[in-house]
Parts: sequence; structure tokens; C-alpha cells
Amino acid sequence: MKNILTIIGARPQFIKASVVSRVIQKTDGINEVLLHTGQHFDANMSDVFFNQLGIPCPDIQLNIHGGNHGSMTGQMLIEIEKNILECKPDRVLVYGDTNSTLAGALAAAKLHVPVAHVEAGLRSFNMAMPEEINRILTDQISDLLFCPTSAAVENLKNEGFVNGSGKILQVGDVMQDAAQLFASQAEAPIGLNIEGEYILATVHRAENTDNPARLTNIVNALNNIHSSIAPVVLPMHPRTRDAIHRLGLHLNVRCIEPVGYFEMIWLLMQAGLVLTDSGGVQKEAFFFSKACITLRDQTEWVELIDNGANVLVGCDPFAIERAVLQNYGRKVEDPDQLYGGGEASKEIVAQLTL
Repeated sequence: MKNILTIIGARPQFIKASVVSRVIQKTDGINEVLLHTGQHFDANMSDVFFNQLGIPCPDIQLNIHGGNHGSMTGQMLIEIEKNILECKPDRVLVYGDTNSTLAGALAAAKLHVPVAHVEAGLRSFNMAMPEEINRILTDQISDLLFCPTSAAVENLKNEGFVNGSGKILQVGDVMQDAAQLFASQAEAPIGLNIEGEYILATVHRAENTDNPARLTNIVNALNNIHSSIAPVVLPMHPRTRDAIHRLGLHLNVRCIEPVGYFEMIWLLMQAGLVLTDSGGVQKEAFFFSKACITLRDQTEWVELIDNGANVLVGCDPFAIERAVLQNYGRKVEDPDQLYGGGEASKEIVAQLTL
């Protein structure tokens, strides 16, 4: 019996883990213990996803959230190490690029427990992003590198991973598995009464929320788009809400509370365009054939830029508005199955059982 300790802590990780855990539960010879760091602790950012996605209640709940990156990661490292020593897993499984990802991988590596990294090899090539630091360091100490795309595989090869002990595997993207599995359960957010197509926006990355000039430009662009092009619906991330309040900005769009995954799928399916700084939402837009405008200077999902599904605009309000005018209502296609077609979870679990 292979014992896997899975470490999650943030919304995208709950979605990814839900589809992998489903396969684990149906597979003989493997047992999973789920540890939730608490990085996303708000009920709208955490509990609702466990309830909707059918993820078992975490076996271990650390309730670590808030504070600076070093403080949060350090607290997680201490507590995860304790639980690894107690659980004695055969392997630790981590997802993505959050502080929870790095803390879980580092704690395991220090105790000589093998690490599997889902979404290995992604690079934005922007070291100012904490996520970039997390994903690079996690890859360096993982021995199973589950890459979602060929670009991710090439990144690892270019960094010399083919000469190391890590096993590079292109398995596809578990987010596509989730989109296909849960699309039929999409439901409208309670209280959202809106007719016709709209633009779905999400803003939460620290590079935008913690930079007053960038956030001001994005807010101004969203206001102009909402008033002159099409309605903008924005599920408000707590970090963004606090930053807008702190700067005294006025956001004149249709703001709603954070939504669960099923509601987010519904919003994506009904939208005429997506505006986001989220890595996950860039892909989710693509899975539902929506063009995407990305409010960042780089993206790790370069294949979406290459095939024209995604447009990088940074925070220039004129570039944002111009891209919206050019792409609103446009549908995108996936003839090359860029993300594996929905079989990533099976590939990952097959490797975990070896």
C-alpha cells in the first residue's frame, strides 16, 4: 500500500486535488491523507469548494493564514514537518505554486520523503512573482515532475533537469479534467440577475493588488469598459477588496462575493470574454472556448498566447480596452488538445502507484 500525503491550501489546489483524489479513491494499493494548510481560510474561498467538489474533509487542518510570505511559509514548514514525521508517508504530493506548495515540498525533502509536483515546469520568467520562486524551488526538490504541457517539459529540459534524478512526465492538465467533470453541475450565483453576455473579470495577484499604480489603472479600465462596452461582473477577492478600500478607489462594476467552482463555471460559460490575472482562470476560459485578456506582463501558459486564445495586456488601461473591443464575443478552439483532453488525473495516479 502506497501512502500519499497531499498538501493543499488555496482555491485552485482544491479543484486540482478533487479530480486526482477521486481517482485515488477508486485505485487499489494507494491511500491518501489530506492536509489543508489553511492558506485560504475564508468560507467562500475554502469551505464551499470542499462541499461542492466532494473532497473529503481534510484529515489535518493547520489553520495557518495571514502574514508575510516568509512568516506564513515558515509556520507551514514547521507544522507540515511534524505531520510528515507522524504520518510517515511514502510520498508527498503538492500542487501548483503557492506558499503551501513550497512549504510541503521543502518539509518533505528535508526529511528525505519523495515529492511529486503537479504543474511542474511552468515559468513566467518573472522573479518578482512569489509564485515563480515557489514553482522553481519546488521543481528542484521534486522527483516526480508532472508537467501539464510540452512547454513545461521544455522549460525543465532547458534548466538541466534531464541530467538530474527527477522524472519528467507530460501528463496533461488536471484543471481540464475538472472542467469536463463538473461542467454539468454549473449553477448561477445566488442573486445575480444579469441579462445577455457580460465580461467576467477576476483580479487578485499580488503584483496587481499590492502595486497602487497598477491597481488604479486596472480599476479605471474596468470602470470604462463597464460603462461603455459591456457589463463587467467581478467576484471580489478579499485581497482586492482590501486594497481598493485602502487606496480609496471607486470600482463601478457589478461586484459579487467570491463564488464556488460550480458558480465560476457558470459565469465562464455565460461570459462573452474573460479579463483576469489568474493563471487558473486563463485556462478555464480556454476550456470553455472563451477568449481571455490577461492583466499581467507575463504568463506561464505561453501556449495560449501562441495559439491566439489569450492576450497579454499588463495594466495599461488603453491596451486593456483595445483588447476587449477586439476580442469581446470571440470563441476560441482547441484542435491540438493542448492540455491532454481530460486524462491527466489517471496518468498521475498511475505513476503514484508504481
